[in-house]
Amino acid sequence: MEDRREGERVKVRSGILPGVSSREIEVLNDEIVDCRRCPRLVEHRERIAQEKRRAYRDWTYWGKPVPGFGDPRARLLLIGLAPAAHGANRTGRMFTGDRSGDWLYRALHRAGFASQPGSTDAGDGLELRDAYITAAARCAPPDNKPTRVEIESCRTYLVREVSLLERVKVILALGKIGFEAAVRVLVELGADYPRPAPRFAHGGVVRLGRGYPVILSSFHPSQQNTQTGRLTEAMLDRVMARARELLGS
Repeated sequence: MEDRREGERVKVRSGILPGVSSREIEVLNDEIVDCRRCPRLVEHRERIAQEKRRAYRDWTYWGKPVPGFGDPRARLLLIGLAPAAHGANRTGRMFTGDRSGDWLYRALHRAGFASQPGSTDAGDGLELRDAYITAAARCAPPDNKPTRVEIESCRTYLVREVSLLERVKVILALGKIGFEAAVRVLVELGADYPRPAPRFAHGGVVRLGRGYPVILSSFHPSQQNTQTGRLTEAMLDRVMARARELLGS
């Protein structure tokens, strides 16, 4: 198993669909993967990669910052919180190998944005269609809680990413932190900060001006939300349908 996982590292590092050429995104993803800006996150992600979870003791954990993943021609951009310690920090691909990803990719598949309903590892054949997935923070944080300083440190990557994904029309923000990151990025790219300040709401839509992507928000598909019924699959499907409506397809 370890040899196969190691062989997939090149695919993970590129972060884009096989056969699609996007040199600037590849360069950005290489910078992300090599980042060591936040000492607390570096220590945590690398320690988890060494200790491992018993169920994954035969894996070679990724243990690095996780780059974005998907179609560089995407019109839909999803922004989550951060890699999970034994999910993306293990597999090297956003929302891959954990319960949150199970929920998200099933919904993306039902909506036609993903080629298959599951994402287990970088070599599972999954392709995103007209969608790209990223996060506010790129390293797995302790207790799933990056600090504000750590999120700020990662924002430069997100700003560059959004500027490179030139066809994006809708940003689907997963959770409040993803929502706040989306707003801040668009403001940094020139949008006017709205008054009163926009507030996160499941299914809410925020427009920051003509020429900028629409922000659509959803509860994050974390177990904290899915196991309590705060977020159901039907609710997530309705958000995906709304994304389709906003894209005009």
